[in-house]
Amino acid sequence: MGATKLTHVTTINPNNTNIHGPVVDEVEGLIKVYKDGHVERSQLVPCVGPSLPLELGVACSDVVIDKLNNVWARLYVPMMTTTKSSVSKLLPLIVYFHGGGFCVGSTSWSCYHEFLARLSSRSRCMVMSVDYRLAPENPLPAAYEDGVNAILWLNKARNDNLWTKLCDFGRIFLAGDSAGGNIADQVAARLASTEDLTLKIEGTILIQPFYGGEERTESEKRVGNNKSSVLTLEGSDAWWRLSLPRGADREHPYCKPVKIKSSTVIRTLVCVAEMDLLMDRNMEMCDGNEEVIKRVVHKGVGHAFHILGKSQLAHTTTLEMLCHIDAFIHHDDPLK
Repeated sequence: MGATKLTHVTTINPNNTNIHGPVVDEVEGLIKVYKDGHVERSQLVPCVGPSLPLELGVACSDVVIDKLNNVWARLYVPMMTTTKSSVSKLLPLIVYFHGGGFCVGSTSWSCYHEFLARLSSRSRCMVMSVDYRLAPENPLPAAYEDGVNAILWLNKARNDNLWTKLCDFGRIFLAGDSAGGNIADQVAARLASTEDLTLKIEGTILIQPFYGGEERTESEKRVGNNKSSVLTLEGSDAWWRLSLPRGADREHPYCKPVKIKSSTVIRTLVCVAEMDLLMDRNMEMCDGNEEVIKRVVHKGVGHAFHILGKSQLAHTTTLEMLCHIDAFIHHDDPLK
């Protein structure tokens, strides 16, 4: 698989001389938006290329999806052992969307690169991680449109690349964490009405999906602006201000889980973090839908524990979450 390094980072300049006017909105340490529209992002996490340790058993490369909008993806392909039971077995595909409040983050961030390589290896799936356009330069629904276009690109590219020969296009899962979980949910809904799609979306995997509302939930009040939390209430409000269409508030449909109107049932796994301010919203979206939506609550951990958590508990819980995702995908797998 040929590799093309595609990374982009805008770094906050500590010596900024206010040539862009005053700061009109920001999330401290992550993003600043100036009066003239200029945006500066901090390099919170280093960006890395597609290389991986050989012992992990996963091949990786980057592909361009939309050159005009600079949308690209990183592909992870597990190198399966050659056994009689797996020689001809095609691999399910997870299309993944990273988090970051729709405004920061990249699939090339080292924390995502490491997590998605582990996800590919543990779940025995191909993973395509989409680097979509960011707000506020590209407010919603730009990220949703990029997600849909990534699937349509797959639909066209399925016979044009060597890696596609290993992919089961009848078993595609849309996944993501935080804002990426919101994107996966929205993309699934938008694709439900696409008639000429020759591949099949079997399910969605939503890891602490980012939703909001004007009325505060109990978990939002409990976590509030606790500085030990990756996602604070102040930060959550800022991400919505920066990403929603102009004039919209947190009652906008983009802030809510989507109810898919389709004759085809799409299974959903929702991974909830007990110490996350989004816990109540994530729990509520599962109520009354137990036959279609599977809910897993991870105790003692907070938002984004699987990519930013450094404790032994975060590490152990991430492994547990990978096991749940594996079981969700391969529920009818004869190899299980």
